[in-house]
Amino acid sequence: MQKQSKKGRRQAHILENLDINPAMRVGELADKLDVSSETVRRDLAELDAAGRIRRTYGGAVRTTTFEPVLAERLKLHVTAREKIARHAMTLLEDADSLLIGGGATTLHFARALKSIDRQITVLTASFGIAIELATNPLIEVISLPGKVEPKEGLLHGPETLEYINRYRTPIAVMGASGIDETGVSEALLSAAQVYEAMIRIADHTIVLADGSKMGNRSLRQILSWGPDTTLVSDTAPTSAIRHAFDEAGAAFRIAT
Repeated sequence: MQKQSKKGRRQAHILENLDINPAMRVGELADKLDVSSETVRRDLAELDAAGRIRRTYGGAVRTTTFEPVLAERLKLHVTAREKIARHAMTLLEDADSLLIGGGATTLHFARALKSIDRQITVLTASFGIAIELATNPLIEVISLPGKVEPKEGLLHGPETLEYINRYRTPIAVMGASGIDETGVSEALLSAAQVYEAMIRIADHTIVLADGSKMGNRSLRQILSWGPDTTLVSDTAPTSAIRHAFDEAGAAFRIAT
């Protein structure tokens, strides 16, 4: 995974501060980030242009990033997600372990994976995925500890992050709230922190995203495109995303 630039990290910290306090002044942000007010103003202008915040006189407010809860999303784009899940299965090769993030498309992937006829270990922070996979005795399921996010059926928090860091896996399979030329983004901050940790310990990340996610940018970027990433979708990427893939050496697969 490519590391964020200094500016990218700074802007991520601005968003995190606005998640806690949705309205902040330039001077407050400059003090928290230990940078000049002019630097903060430039960052706020870029974030405003990207639709991630709204500038106000002397400061900024957080725009609302909304994604339906998991139960609702599972009813959407079912055919596309099933095709994506089946194609992702062909990319596992002989991996003996993998991480699976939460979300609707990854749950479809788990439903495809549960018919696997060889031994494999799966680590996940998703209740639904753990339950799906536990029906196959060949799959060793490790359910990560943490606090429960009930609408997503996801475990998160410091204990989850600490536990993830004990492991190394060849593959992480992740969903996405948004896909654009900069990478993958996630709408739920607590989930984003878990997914970032998963991506860090995996040798390769497979991102599953149907066409509705293309060109969207959500709350927090969790992954930048690189040679250790593969995107699987039912839709061809935009020219901007395709160019970013070529520049970064990332792979793209269309599920048919």
